[in-house]
Amino acid sequence: METYRTRLRRWTRAEYGRLIEAGIFQPGEPVELLGGELMVSEPQGSAHYTAIGLVEDALRAALGRGWLVRSQGPIALSDDSEPEPDVAVIRGARRDYRDEHPSRPALVVEVAESSLALDREHKGSLYAHAGVADYWILNLMDRVLEVYREPREEPTARFGWRYGWSEVLSFGSSATPLVAPGARIAVSELLP
Repeated sequence: METYRTRLRRWTRAEYGRLIEAGIFQPGEPVELLGGELMVSEPQGSAHYTAIGLVEDALRAALGRGWLVRSQGPIALSDDSEPEPDVAVIRGARRDYRDEHPSRPALVVEVAESSLALDREHKGSLYAHAGVADYWILNLMDRVLEVYREPREEPTARFGWRYGWSEVLSFGSSATPLVAPGARIAVSELLP
């Protein structure tokens, strides 16, 4: 009897789009395309959803005009990745992305409860590979904000990249987005 090595079937963004158009995935279904793999997103509890709204509010207040703060919208990172981060900051206005998803977020924020390892290693490597300069994880379990910057190649990382600089900010600390060096966002404002 012959044995065969198990292989995964990777998907492209174009194929993923066709699956959505064909009705295979319904609007709002918790699926993301990450590195060619279809991943089911973390279910959202009340604290998770509240934190997303708090992050949106704080970023909108800090950034002002010229920046779009989107929650749970698709980002066209590469030919095989279309994540839907909890919050993404993109230059421009909402109508700028009527015909296609944004591709170069200035800041991505993931809110993590049970998905902390996935957000740190898997998504962190994906965002670093795409050149996202500023990646934050609002860690609800430890009630801290993890800030990641300086994407660099790292052959052992999931997508061959990781962040070279990180900082963990506690409840009483403040964060400054790279795109708004004069802004200070209190971690306490982000936590539910």
